[in-house]
This record gives sequence, C-alpha cells and structure tokens, in this order.
Amino acid sequence: MNITTDQTAIDSVILEVADPTAAAAFYDAAFGLGDKLRFRASEAPTTGFRGFILSLVVSQPSTVDSLIGTALGAGATTLKPAKKSFWGYGGVIQAPDGTIWKIATSAKKDTGPATREVDDFVVLLGVDNVKATKQFYVDHGMAVGKSFGSKYVEFDTPPSSVKLALYGRRAAAKDAGVSPEGAGSHRIVIAGGFGAFSDPDGFEWEDASARAGGI
Repeated sequence: MNITTDQTAIDSVILEVADPTAAAAFYDAAFGLGDKLRFRASEAPTTGFRGFILSLVVSQPSTVDSLIGTALGAGATTLKPAKKSFWGYGGVIQAPDGTIWKIATSAKKDTGPATREVDDFVVLLGVDNVKATKQFYVDHGMAVGKSFGSKYVEFDTPPSSVKLALYGRRAAAKDAGVSPEGAGSHRIVIAGGFGAFSDPDGFEWEDASARAGGI
C-alpha cells in the first residue's frame, strides 16, 4: 500500500513494542492490516490502561469471529467474549504487546460466508475532555463527522484512511472491559498528513511522509 498524499488522512498507526518482529508476526497472522499498522521498538514504561482502543469494523458476525479466532490463536487474550448487543455483535481482545482491540459489526446476522475484510480501522482515543480535545483537532484541520456532545466524536477522513474517534477515558475503558487507571507511555504514534504534534492527552502524531524507523 502506498502512502497517501491526502493531508486530511491518517496513513498508519505505529505501535511502540518491545519486539517489533514478534509484533509484526502476530498482527500478520491475526488481522493482516498491511502498512496501516507498523511497529517501532520501545521500552518506555507503561502500566494499566494506555488510553486507547484500536477497533476493526466488519460486515457481519462470522467475520468478527474469524478475526478474533485468529488473534486468539496467535496469542491474544480475551477481555470481552464476542456476543450480540443492542448495537450489533462484537468482542474485545488484548494483543501480546498489550494493545486492546475491539472487533465489531452493526449486523446481528450473517448475510454470507465469513471473510477477512475489514471495512474500517478506527483509532479510539480515551480522553479527559472530549469537547476540548475535539476542538484541538478541529484547530489542526480535522472535520467532525459525528458528534454526540461530550460523549463521542468521530472525525471525517477519506474512505481508505484510518479513522479517528474520541471517547471519554472512563467510557473507553468500560467499553474495553478494563480499569481506567493507567500511567506512563501510550506506546502509540499516529502518522498522517496533519504534521507532528502532541495532543492534550499526550497522544503523539508524526508526519507520514517522514516514515521514521519501524517495521
């Protein structure tokens, strides 16, 4: 996949991990996201909830089960078993590197055979003040796609881009099935066309064209 030149796009997510080679092998087996997910060596201290969830949105329950199944087979652990809810079907797992992933669909029934296709890759940031952080990103050139007051914000990005959403930190932790407490490094960097900066909650961005070292 080539780097996008759209300045409103998020090119990739970089996970800072102890062993980039092992992480790359796990994620290739689990999800197969290609260049949208990259890895960089880091031993930065981190404890508890890192303040974000990576979400894969798919078309139907059998695809949720397929992706969760391969992730568990590759070494992930279950935080929330996949099940039906009023909004659809999904579950939450934690990768060996500690990253929390939610795999979900709005559909409650299968309409065909299971696939490995991911419709949307979403970075969900759990932030202290949704309204303030939303304004920060608007000031950096992002357009709001959906907004539910101080509860949830989703930004408008190109179809092929990684998506960005904001949730209150406690709500995000509850959605993930973990305690909201945590400290230290987020161990994630978002690469896009918005430039290099740190947001109000300490999440780091870098210019995608820089392609700083990593797998």
